[in-house]
Amino acid sequence: MSTARAVTATIPRGALVARAWAGLGDAVAPLGNPAGRPLTRTVKLILDPLVLRPVQNPEFAAGAIAAEHADALLSRIADAGPALAATASWFVVLKKERRRRWITEGNPQDLYFQRCFELATGRGEPGPDAAEVAAVVLEEVHGRDGPTVAALRDFVADPGRAAELTALLDAAWAAREPVVQAPPATAPFLATCAVAPDHGLFDALVASRAGAAAAADLDRPGVALAHGLTSRDVPVRPELGRAASKANLPRPFDRSIVERLFPPLTNAFQRAGLADVPTLVRREIARSTGPWQLAEEESRLVVALGRDASADLAGPPTAEPGSAAARLRSRWEREAYVHRVLRVPSSAPPEVRADVHGVREAYLRRLWVRLHGRELRHDTVTPDQVWDVLDGVLRSVILDQRDRLRSALEREAVA
Repeated sequence: MSTARAVTATIPRGALVARAWAGLGDAVAPLGNPAGRPLTRTVKLILDPLVLRPVQNPEFAAGAIAAEHADALLSRIADAGPALAATASWFVVLKKERRRRWITEGNPQDLYFQRCFELATGRGEPGPDAAEVAAVVLEEVHGRDGPTVAALRDFVADPGRAAELTALLDAAWAAREPVVQAPPATAPFLATCAVAPDHGLFDALVASRAGAAAAADLDRPGVALAHGLTSRDVPVRPELGRAASKANLPRPFDRSIVERLFPPLTNAFQRAGLADVPTLVRREIARSTGPWQLAEEESRLVVALGRDASADLAGPPTAEPGSAAARLRSRWEREAYVHRVLRVPSSAPPEVRADVHGVREAYLRRLWVRLHGRELRHDTVTPDQVWDVLDGVLRSVILDQRDRLRSALEREAVA
């Protein structure tokens, strides 16, 4: 007697969202694409966190929704229809005011989507005072103190200044001195840093320039490439640069000076504490010549710690239980999507397989970016913060990979 195995019917989440979105009609068109589907940022910034709330409603979190929950998902988006329509109207108003003020920094969707939803739920559709309300919102978003992308672009675009800065780059790189000392062992600090960081040991590693010493081999062919920090066989002097795009930033060591400063200047909250543009540019030129292309020894040490702690992500486990490396690997191995991709590689899209198989490189890139940003804000990493930084970077990488996998599978399902 055979026993039939019950199989739960599922529906691609993207297909359900698209169906619900189509039912909202033209009122939400400013939040959608020409095909009549919600924009990726609409899903990421509005539908997921503010409407579907998958953290509170885990039945809406997966890439495929159980058939029994499909109607609930459709109803939730339909019920939010009036608020979404008002959100779209407010977005149009804010973009119009943005153009009137000649504001060009930042992506309007990133900057305004959630503010528009807040206005929609608090005020409803835009009224006679909409322009005044929009002006206040734009002042809150863009009126913070600190350098801007426009100021950076203007500074490096001046021909005379560009020539001076390029000469400064040439001189700084010509004066680089190779690091020759052998790096001290990081294993003792990594063994307990997650629960009981040894301040004396950390300070000793900083004093001995262990982070700088760990960068001694980065100029050897293939080393920085294997770490995912460059696409070249060896790092080269960065260009001064003139333009940058968040969607197309090169790997850290391949970025121009402008590209290295671009991300924090597009974030109104981050740039408030930054130095003026001329100081930022000149400091970045000097930073690019240092070990790991970072300026502070604490930052260099944390990169070295991250390099050693992440080694187990890409190979068989070798770390002692309880160490930073073992904890990172444990977090990575708990991810269901990782098991899926590693078990049946051909079942996942190529870019997702590349994410999983290249996780250590992605980790080191994200770690460098995070430490670089902290240096710009003069936020030095302390011994008690090391594990939070190392663990937080992996969490961030995992979240990005999950989103890409879900988006890729939803595209396949809809196609």
